[in-house]
Amino acid sequence: MTNLYQLSAAELSKKIKTQEITSIELTKTYIDRIEKYDDSINAVVVRIFDQALEAAHKADKALANGEYWGPLHGLPMTIKESYKIKDTKATWGNEAYRNNMADSDGLAVQRLKDAGAHFLGKTNVPLDLADFQSFNSIYGQTNNPWDVTKIPGGSSGGSAAALAAGFTGLEAGSDIGGSIRNPAHYCGVYGHKPTHAIIPSSGHELVANVPEPDLSVCGPLARSAEDLRIALDIMSGPFGEESVGWKLDLPEPKFNDLKDLKVAIWSTDEMAPVASEISERAIMVGEKLAGLGAVVSYDARPKFDTLHQEIVYQTLLQSVMSVSMPKDEVEKVQEIVNNLETDDFSAEALLARGTVLSHRNWIRSNYQREQIKIAWSQFFQEWDILICPQQATTAFDHDHRKFSERKITVDNHEQPYFQQIFWAGMIVNAHLPSTVFPTGPSNDGLPIGLQAVSGLYQDKKTIKFCELLSQEIGGFIPPPDYE
Repeated sequence: MTNLYQLSAAELSKKIKTQEITSIELTKTYIDRIEKYDDSINAVVVRIFDQALEAAHKADKALANGEYWGPLHGLPMTIKESYKIKDTKATWGNEAYRNNMADSDGLAVQRLKDAGAHFLGKTNVPLDLADFQSFNSIYGQTNNPWDVTKIPGGSSGGSAAALAAGFTGLEAGSDIGGSIRNPAHYCGVYGHKPTHAIIPSSGHELVANVPEPDLSVCGPLARSAEDLRIALDIMSGPFGEESVGWKLDLPEPKFNDLKDLKVAIWSTDEMAPVASEISERAIMVGEKLAGLGAVVSYDARPKFDTLHQEIVYQTLLQSVMSVSMPKDEVEKVQEIVNNLETDDFSAEALLARGTVLSHRNWIRSNYQREQIKIAWSQFFQEWDILICPQQATTAFDHDHRKFSERKITVDNHEQPYFQQIFWAGMIVNAHLPSTVFPTGPSNDGLPIGLQAVSGLYQDKKTIKFCELLSQEIGGFIPPPDYE
């Protein structure tokens, strides 16, 4: 028998709607689990339990009176700390914003509330949302429920850990370099990086009234692919003045069976070699699909140079990530750039050049990105889905040293820490949708997730693919110590 806290948001919402359970009952279940288990995980770092219980009571009362608020009626959930919830902290793990209180709900929070959800609290992040781990000086370190000595991923690490441990019915995170997808992979849950800008970022920023950021997106995490679809429908679409002029109408998938698909498998790459077990897992999924009748290729690739793609992405990424860097630090980086060899494409060189990128050179990089996007578009005219790794390894030990000092070990070979961002970055750079889905544990008992990628605005295609695939290979598995 599946425990209540392990069920998907869709299943829980159905039980509330049919009055098989109450919102109060479910909310208390999650609160009890957080109080019992979160000391060892440290996922839910901002707690608003009294508000949640009050909202649950209102949801139950409304249902008894014949009111139904939407597909998440009465569902308790948590959300990434970087989202604004009125009268709660939104710090991004940054000491400079330790006492920053939101004076209103952010857009995503309001849309989720309008659909019937209420919030138990907020989940942990790394400093400035800029790490594969989730630790900061305000809230401390978040651990992986599968093994508390391991990382949960970042920057939505608290989100994925809370879902896996059964602390919440649904979650929402953000992604600029895999920040939704790598925690989903490390913690064994589902995560969706939407097509760029279909979910507005309003209410997910430290400074108000900033324009929609380049590369970065907001999106859901969940224990099922179906939940991702429900949350995407709720969170996406224009707002404010934009809604006067346009509406979002994502195409529905045109397949009902996996055998009807053409799927490319990109299991590893010289740019960012992955552990053999992860590469083999991607091949296994390909074999499963071929056995079901799908057309599968292990050689099909978009026609761009992977090194060039990585240079373009890292350049644009760092120009975004360094926008708030103090002037004196920028000047120091400029001195480094002045002394770089023209053929130096090391990680350090790319970071430095991106930090001091001029607007002229940004436009040049953006033009190059457009050519890469065209290559992806041509690829997806022939192929429905691309399956590839999300990260190079399963969850690894916590490591809080300087980025330059960190390494990851891939099949006994050391890689630079950020080399693995290749798999997430090429999808972000082209603004494509990607859904991470669990494939079961590794030999050492840690989750392995893979990406399902498709063309622009084909978000529902990748999600439906993962829904159907879960019927063949299984879906979310709760970590053994938190069943």
